[in-house]
Amino acid sequence: MDVMEQIKEQIESHAILLYMKGSPKLPQCGFSSKAVQILMACGQQFAFVDILANPEIRANLPKYANWPTFPQLWVKGELIGGSDILIDMYNSGELQTLIDEAAGADKAEQKEG
Repeated sequence: MDVMEQIKEQIESHAILLYMKGSPKLPQCGFSSKAVQILMACGQQFAFVDILANPEIRANLPKYANWPTFPQLWVKGELIGGSDILIDMYNSGELQTLIDEAAGADKAEQKEG
């Protein structure tokens, strides 16, 4: 499977997916750390991909997403954005609603499957 197909599969198979530098327990940059804090504050589980451990994904995701920076939050197959956008959406309450809906849809699909 080529890297673009791998990215597509990752995005399609996780309702909430964060591409970040490091891991939620050990973020490797301030922006990734902030994104993790915000997602954890939303109280739902999320998947992540450490782009530092996956250099091909790190190199190709900006082309796939047409978004040059990391972290990148994807919800239900749609790019939401990076940490600045997450901060704004969290402060407005919009992110909580989006995350809760995605987590609810993901749990419903798991029960059906």
